Amino acid sequence: MKTEHILVIRFSAMGDVAMTVPVVYSLAQQYPHLRITVLSRPFARVFFENLAPNVSFMEADLMGEYHGIRGLNALYRRLAAKHFTAVADLHAILRSHYLRMRFNIGRYHVAHINKHRGGKRKLTALNNKVKVQQPTSFKNYLDVFASLGYPISKLTFTSLFPEGGGNLRLIADRTGEKKAFQTWIGIAPFAAHVGKIYPLQQMEKVIVQLLERHPSCRIFLFGGGEDEKRQLDDLVQRHAACTNASAILGGLHEELILMSALDVMISMDSANMHLASLVATPVVSVWGATHPYAGFMGYRQNPDNAVQIDLPCRPCSIYGDKPCMRGDYACLKNITPELIVERVEHILHTEK
Repeated sequence: MKTEHILVIRFSAMGDVAMTVPVVYSLAQQYPHLRITVLSRPFARVFFENLAPNVSFMEADLMGEYHGIRGLNALYRRLAAKHFTAVADLHAILRSHYLRMRFNIGRYHVAHINKHRGGKRKLTALNNKVKVQQPTSFKNYLDVFASLGYPISKLTFTSLFPEGGGNLRLIADRTGEKKAFQTWIGIAPFAAHVGKIYPLQQMEKVIVQLLERHPSCRIFLFGGGEDEKRQLDDLVQRHAACTNASAILGGLHEELILMSALDVMISMDSANMHLASLVATPVVSVWGATHPYAGFMGYRQNPDNAVQIDLPCRPCSIYGDKPCMRGDYACLKNITPELIVERVEHILHTEK
């Protein structure tokens, strides 16, 4: 009998790939006889290489080795040699559609994600907006595996690390040891699009208020781009309790270790919300042009900790990439620092 071996395709941005982890882990646990190979961009290796004994990872550089039709054909030949019995396309973009077409021609058992674009269009419509919860990404991924004959009864994932978090000793030479009396707070103030970024001047007021309430706390700042690192360095110069974590750590794995040691993370609707979720750290998420109703809330995060304000135009975008129709981004600027601090305090006193 042929060994069951499923190919899981998800390229895309880091946050979207991170959201596949709880589902792939639960699939691996419920079907231990099933071999699972995840195909994604190189950065995602840290999510999957130690996830479960029957999960392996394969990276694909779509801008280099596998660029264009010729590259995708080469990638397909490499994949076909692995003799998959099923293909789960969790992305459904042009590149994965082409690979899916090749697998269909080869008579593989193939399924792809339903992104429920109709409901999302109604959610973000300018007029006659229908503000109802859309199926989450986790539900959409589950549906793909169910259609392939692998229904998952329950998501059983808790964290990428064992109970207690990652090994902080691996980074303690740069972060220092966490003292018993200290509160560690993470802040990731950036996102890919301006419609999801809380003004940095207001975020600095959040920092000031947190330091007033917790004089011994440490605040770790996360941001990967060069301009982001410069802005974070400016904050660090003004606030001695702040550390630019992305500047002192050596990549994603070390950032995940630090996130697992945090008492709470403050993040935009961005990848850092999902990274913190993968290490079971509670997140205060800040939402502007986007909305949790679109289905992208972090794994097992409390919806009450999503900070947002009601405006007739919200949400106007699924990804936060549309220009503000008002021109002032009131959805973000009108969120007071006190609203964010209140949710942080709630977590510190009740959830952890």
